[in-house]
Amino acid sequence: MCRGQLKAGGTPYFIKAMQKKTKPVHRTKRTTAARRRQHKGARRRGMSPLQRFLGSCRRRTLWVGGLAVVALYIWAFYYFFVGPFGFRWRAIYGEPKYPDGYEIRGIDISHYQGNINWTLLQNAMIEKCPVRFIMIKGTEGSTRIDPHFEENFRQAREYGFIRGVYHFWSNKSSARDQAYFFLSKVKLQGGDLPPVLDVEHKPKDVSDEDFRRDILTWLHIVEDRYHVKPIIYTYHKFKMSYLSDPVFDDYPYWIAHYYVDEVKYNGPWKFWQHTDAGRLPGIKGYVDFNIYNGSYYDLKQLTIPK
Repeated sequence: MCRGQLKAGGTPYFIKAMQKKTKPVHRTKRTTAARRRQHKGARRRGMSPLQRFLGSCRRRTLWVGGLAVVALYIWAFYYFFVGPFGFRWRAIYGEPKYPDGYEIRGIDISHYQGNINWTLLQNAMIEKCPVRFIMIKGTEGSTRIDPHFEENFRQAREYGFIRGVYHFWSNKSSARDQAYFFLSKVKLQGGDLPPVLDVEHKPKDVSDEDFRRDILTWLHIVEDRYHVKPIIYTYHKFKMSYLSDPVFDDYPYWIAHYYVDEVKYNGPWKFWQHTDAGRLPGIKGYVDFNIYNGSYYDLKQLTIPK
């Protein structure tokens, strides 16, 4: 029987041989990747030097562009959220510290504290010391009044706290407009603390001298109304940078300086805001803690005469 003939019920030998030779080969991922690299290398060898240079530039541009977007995002986050409040960036520094050697404690509040349970707050203690005074946000700029101001202002006196009111300085309004707006919305009484100017930002397009003149304008207008020196609130570095002129030494200073055991300021000061991470019954969330640098009698003497 020759090779090309079929066996009974069998398969010709030459067909079996062809089947063995044409058995399909399954390519692995590694083989496919190698072939892709070969094709890529072939394409590159077929490209001109200019084409290879432009391709390399495009890849670098994509990397640089991506890094630039990330850098812009980090800068924007720092500029708008961390920078203005860097002295109070709680997430970095952790739990609040309570300075020793001071007995007159107080807090400052605004609409950020929401609706306050004054009955609970009345008996609150900070390091075994009662809350003696409360600073309340009143106005901002020349058009904005804190939505909780009137309620907080009324309740603070009814519950027996010494109260004060602060104006938040805005670089978008003139000093005169801000001063008269504050006086039109805030009616301090005898026994209240002097009005407070909260200044934390300086406009970039205004010289230091003109900025100091604007601050003095607000202070003088408000002082003429109440016949007491207003209190200046700001943080340590801002005071040293822009308000260290001797003309400001006559004004009581309320310093914001967090996460330190003692105030790093050589000049006289009346109040120290030492943390923004305080907790008290009656207030949901965090609240700023302050101390007064003196006795309770001294604090009463600082208030507007009745």
